[in-house]
Amino acid sequence: MSTTRTTGPSDAVPASPSSSVQEARKALADKLRQIRTEAGLTGTQLAAEAGWHRTKVSKLEYAATSPSGDDIRTWCRLCGASDRAEDLIAARHEADSLYMEWRRLLRSGLRRQQESQLPLYERTRSFRAYSAFLVPGLLQTRAYTAAVLHAIRQRNGLHDDVDAAVAARMERQRVLHKSGRRFAFLVEESVLRSTVADAGTMAGQLDHLQVATHLPAVSLGVVPMRTGRTRWPAEGFWIFDDLQVNVELISGYLTLQRPTEVAEYARTFSELASMAVYGDAARALITDALATLH
Repeated sequence: MSTTRTTGPSDAVPASPSSSVQEARKALADKLRQIRTEAGLTGTQLAAEAGWHRTKVSKLEYAATSPSGDDIRTWCRLCGASDRAEDLIAARHEADSLYMEWRRLLRSGLRRQQESQLPLYERTRSFRAYSAFLVPGLLQTRAYTAAVLHAIRQRNGLHDDVDAAVAARMERQRVLHKSGRRFAFLVEESVLRSTVADAGTMAGQLDHLQVATHLPAVSLGVVPMRTGRTRWPAEGFWIFDDLQVNVELISGYLTLQRPTEVAEYARTFSELASMAVYGDAARALITDALATLH
């Protein structure tokens, strides 16, 4: 599935994911308006013909409400464009499924959510991940993962399947050691100094990151905390083979597959990567963060 939003200039910062959803819905609304005007109907005339409240047409054309499949079929039939209905319905499904509330995503449990990502990880050959808040999942220790997932479970009132979810995430990490794959991770320095877990767990996690910097298929960059940076921190995102971007938000989960949108995130990753330090310099920042735990 690809998204339907229109992208801005090539050097634009990626729009917020929630605005991407709204733009997808607006694109659909614009197409409906175009069909109506090409048919020579006013909004009032179309509403009367359809048996709708007089304000419904304007609400649909301004994306104030989302049309149902029947709404789209009726609209196209009355405007003499029935042949366009199914494509528009498909666009509507894209807009609706572009953004998924965490509560819906996690309804079946944390374990199921972790397992659902495994096929994507198995088929991907090039991974790029950026995080301003947490250590990326593929680099997390078991204890760190448990602390993060316990917090998510408690915040969302989910049933307790954390142990199984942790096991699923650890299983996913085996892709790190499969041949033919490359991993580029970027984290803000603040990730190293966050307090998402107790001191012992954080120390173990930071030690694990030190080891990860020596893995042959892994590049770990740390964006230092400093003034005058040219690119602000962004929402956390993963890029899979230049084919898909997954963005995790506080309130939702976004999947982008439109090439122009994937390219925007790839450019953002490159800009952030140019600000990061690697190798001994990255390990020095990790060591410094470790020292503050004692």
